Amino acid sequence: MSLPHRRAETAVLIPCFNEEITIAGVVEDFRKELPGALVCVFDNNSTDASAERARAAGAELIHEARRGKGFVVQSIFRQIDADVYVLVDGDATYPASAVHSLIAPIAAGEADMVVGSRLHAQSQSQFAHLHRWANRLVLFILNLVFRVRLTDVLSGYRAFSRSFVKNLALFGGGFEIETELTIKSVARGYRIVEVPVSLALRPEGSHSKIHFFRDGMLILTTILTLFRDYKPLTFFGSLGLLFLAASLIPGLTVVAEYFESGFVKLPAAVLAVGLGICGLLLGAIGLLLHSIARRAQEFDYQLQMLGDQLSRERPSSDEISR
Repeated sequence: MSLPHRRAETAVLIPCFNEEITIAGVVEDFRKELPGALVCVFDNNSTDASAERARAAGAELIHEARRGKGFVVQSIFRQIDADVYVLVDGDATYPASAVHSLIAPIAAGEADMVVGSRLHAQSQSQFAHLHRWANRLVLFILNLVFRVRLTDVLSGYRAFSRSFVKNLALFGGGFEIETELTIKSVARGYRIVEVPVSLALRPEGSHSKIHFFRDGMLILTTILTLFRDYKPLTFFGSLGLLFLAASLIPGLTVVAEYFESGFVKLPAAVLAVGLGICGLLLGAIGLLLHSIARRAQEFDYQLQMLGDQLSRERPSSDEISR
C-alpha cells in the first residue's frame, strides 16, 4: 500500500522487519516528541505482528516488498515529501528524546545530514565488544580513505534536509546503506553534523537482523567500490604505483645480472616489463576517470543549484494547507 501523496513539515520514517516487541513503543515515543510530525513505518515483509502494532500505535504504514534496509530507505526517499526527514530503526535502541537535537541543525539550515553518533565522546552507548570494534574498524578505513573526521558511520539514527533526500541517488539494498549515505554525502560536499546519542541494548526477546561477517564484508566492499567511483585517480594511481614498485624487483635483478655476467634473464625481464606496463596503464586509467569524475561533479553541482532554486520557488507546507 502506498501512502497518499501529501506534504509534511517533519516526517519520522521507521524501517521495520519483525519488530513486534518494540515498534509500537517507538511510534508512540516519537509521536509524543513530535506531535505534529508524520510518523510512518515502512514494513519490510514482516512475518510477525509488526504492521498491525505499528498501525494500532498511530503510524502510517507502507509495505516495501524488496527485502533489505537499503531498499526501504530508497522507498522512503522516493515516496515521502517533507521539509525535514528523520530516519530511525524500529528496535527501540535509539532515544526519541534526542530527535530535537538531530532536526535543529536541519531546521536552522546549518546541515544537510545530521547523524546521531553512538561513538561520540559524549555518548554512553551500550555496544557488544565485537560490534564496537567492528564499527571502529569501518570508521578508521572510511576516515583514512576519504580524509574526514567522523565518529560514527553506521548509525541508523539520522536527519536529512529535503534537498539532500531529493538529490541523492542510492543503490545499496542492505545494511550497507548507512555507509553509502555517508560516503556519498562526503564526496558530494554535503554538510554533515554529528550529535551524540546513547545507544541502548535491545529489549529482551528482540533480535538483531545483522549477519556480522556477511554484512561486514558487504560494508567493506561498499567502501572500496565508492572509493573507486569517487576517487579514481587515488584508487587506480595507488594500484599503478604498487605495480611499478613490484616491477623494480625483477627489473633490478635483471640489471644486476647483466652487469655481472653480460646476460639477461628473459623471464625476469618480461615480468618486469609486464608489471611496469600494467602500472602505467592503471595510472592512465586513473587520470582518464578522474577527468570524467570532475566533469560529472560539475554537472551534479549545477543540478543541485537548479534543485535549490526550484525548492525556494515551491510553495511552503503552510501555503499548501491554506
